[in-house]
Amino acid sequence: MTGPAESKIEIPARVYIHKRDPLTNSKIPHIDIESPVLNEIIKPNESTFVSGKEGGIFIGLKREMLARLERLLEELEK
Repeated sequence: MTGPAESKIEIPARVYIHKRDPLTNSKIPHIDIESPVLNEIIKPNESTFVSGKEGGIFIGLKREMLARLERLLEELEK
């Protein structure tokens, strides 16, 4: 993990390891990353891919997600 960099923007997010839980209907253990900012880029029910990297993960984005990210970055840079 490389840590902070001038080209990185930190966003508020909560990360959870979600165990099997009949009360929440969680049948398969998984990782939840929850952030309104991420929902502006990856809409609910859209799929993308994740790859492991040294110290964390990398989330790849499809074209339409990249376009939303570019618009978001323009807003953040104002």
